This record gives sequence, structure tokens and C-alpha cells, in this order.
Amino acid sequence: MKTVGIEAMNVYGGTAYLDVFELARHRNLDTTRFDNLLMKEKAVSLICEDPVTFAVNAAKPIIESLPEADKKSIELLITCTESGIDFGKSISTYVHHYLGLSRNCRMFEIKQACYSGTAGFQMAVNFILSQASPGAKALVVATDISRFIAVDGGEALTADWSFVEPSSGAGAVAILVGENPAVFQIDVGANGYYGYEVMDTCRPIPDSEAGNSDLSLLSYLDCCEKTYLEYAERVADADYRDTFQYLAFHTPFGGMVKGAHRSMMRKMTKAKPAEIEADFAQRVVPGLMYCQQMGNILGATVLLSLASTVDNGRFEAPRRVGCFSYGSGCCSEFYSGIVTPEGQRLQHKFQITEHLNRRYKLSMSHYDYLLRSSDAVKFGTRNVKLDLSDLPAMLASSGGGQRLYLERISEFHRVYRWVS
Repeated sequence: MKTVGIEAMNVYGGTAYLDVFELARHRNLDTTRFDNLLMKEKAVSLICEDPVTFAVNAAKPIIESLPEADKKSIELLITCTESGIDFGKSISTYVHHYLGLSRNCRMFEIKQACYSGTAGFQMAVNFILSQASPGAKALVVATDISRFIAVDGGEALTADWSFVEPSSGAGAVAILVGENPAVFQIDVGANGYYGYEVMDTCRPIPDSEAGNSDLSLLSYLDCCEKTYLEYAERVADADYRDTFQYLAFHTPFGGMVKGAHRSMMRKMTKAKPAEIEADFAQRVVPGLMYCQQMGNILGATVLLSLASTVDNGRFEAPRRVGCFSYGSGCCSEFYSGIVTPEGQRLQHKFQITEHLNRRYKLSMSHYDYLLRSSDAVKFGTRNVKLDLSDLPAMLASSGGGQRLYLERISEFHRVYRWVS
């Protein structure tokens, strides 16, 4: 059987970020809870940033690193998002254009809440395994932003949304999928998936979110257990503690992952509290580091956790990573793959940690201004021209480099510009 998986992976965490402790104090939230939530920073989308700019800026370094022949071999482009900008036109068309990919390319978009990145990845894996086009590659980009305000709820929507804003991020993860999976070689056939209809969280209108956070937590925990049990049914001798040297979780916020891991260790291994804490630090924390700097980026978050694991784990020898992906509504999956020392070395060339550390820090007044001004580019905007004059100063402080930004919308058509 052909090997398949991730040949290259890059993360784009935007131009700016916000300290979530400062936000909590600004909103008069209970900051004593934040230590348990394991949140530090959140990526914030500027008015001139949208799912297209995040996607292109994540994928651009991968495309630029490829020989021309490999670039031309990309025959499948999948964008994965719940932050679409049109009910019909896929953002994949914009991504395809600004990356300069071959026109002999199948492109489309997937929406399935926070599961979408895994859905796109698994679809790409099976395209490669099918050998319908030997030697072809697939580019999958999961990209999302959060500019919404929670919808006022009735009896079914009575959740405490005070911690949604601090944990909601923005960003994109791009992965190149092919037959030479130097970064993450997927365990073919090692998948446990599980889903059912539940109204835990949703986006009933384009720029707002509604739901029940308690129900979402219970559904997440249920799916984490059930997907792993289905994985273990399909994979002989699978053991939650011993099979995986690292675990990458969909991460709404770190505290939720810690609770899920604690529940799994109790149920699957009968571990005691001290064992669970040590195991969490060793196998899970490396995958939380980027999530703590970007927040929940929805469909891209499990891939963000995987990227964080690859960059921050110890890979003196090949290690297996177990991945849990959850999307509200719901669909979920547990799958796994191998990361090698060479894969980690190759991955470090994208300097994701450096990019996240160089972003522009927003003041609270600037952040509030962005929230008030975001209506200018909301879903369905027909015409607008944006002021990009502040970008050079922000880019200079965040390390520079050429990036794509939204310049204007003309009769619903979005026009972007490269800015250095």
C-alpha cells in the first residue's frame, strides 16, 4: 500500500493578537478561572483580514518551497471553513488564484463545524490512496475567523458565553498531502468516527454564534471516548496510554482538553491523579502551545494542535501521534500517524513559533475599535474600500514579509492586495 500523509504544514496566526487576561479584566470576568482554562493569547482578525487572506498566507510558504513540478502536481484544493463569504462561490477559488496554482485543479469547500479540517484531510488522503492520478498532490487549507457576538438565547440557549470571546481566535493551517509524508505519515485504516445530531453550538446567521456550552462539553467528552473505542475496535492491540507517544486534540481551550484527557485516562487506564497530570504534561501539552497563542480556530484547530506537537515534541525516534477531532452538530474522529525526526527538522523551516511571537500586540481600545468596525466587511457586503495605511507599521513590528490583505469589495467581488 502507498504511504500517504502530510508532506508540509504551515500555520498562519494573523497580523495581531490580544492578551486574553487583559481582555478578561476589561470585561470584568472572573480571572481566577483563567489558570484552569489554560488560555494566554488569541489571534484577532483585522478588518482587512478574512478567511481568504488567512488561507493564502498560511499556504504561500509551502507553495514557494516547492519545485515547479510539484506545484503543478497539486490537482486537488480543499478549503475547510465555517466562515464562508458567499453562499455559492467557494473561497477555494480565491485561494487558487492568489497562490497561482494550475488550472487543472479540482477545488471546493467543506463545512462541518470544527471537524471540517479533518474532513478535508481525510478526503485528500483517500484521493491519494485511490491512485486515480498517480503522483498528484492535494492542498488542504482550514481557515476560520471569529467576529461574531453570541445570539441572545431562550430556554435552550442559556449558556454562559463570557468565556467564548477570550477563547475565540482566528487563523489557518495549510497542509500539503501526498505520497511522501515526511511530516506526518497517516496510519491508513486506523480511524474511529462517531456522530449524531445535537444542537450544541451553531451559526444560525453568518456573523453570530448560538448554542449551549454545557451540552457542547458533554458532546465533546462523549465523542472523545466513542471515537477512540471505535479506533480500538479497528486497530489490534491499541492502548490509549502506550500506543501514542503524543496526543493532539481539537482545542476549544486548553482546560477542556485537560478535562477530556483526564476522563480518558480514568476510563481507559484507571490512572491515578498524579499519573494523569504527568501524562498530560508529557503527551498533550506540546500540542497545546500554539493553541494557547491563537485561541480556537475552529476547523483548523486539531491541525494546529498537530503542528504544535510536531514542532514542540521530542522526536529522537519516530513517534505515533493520536488525533481527536470534534465538530459541533456533530461529527468526530480519532486517527493517528507517525512523525519522524526528519519530519520535525523539515517542519521547523516554516518558523511557526517565530511568526506567532512576532505578531503585533493590540491594545484594548484598538481591539474594541475592530469589533465596532467589523460590520464594514460582514457577510453580504456589496461595496467597500478599506484603508490599509496602518499595515506597514504593524508588519514592521511583526517581522515584515509579503502578505495578502483585503483591499476592497466591488459588487460583491473581493479584491486583495499583497502588502510588504
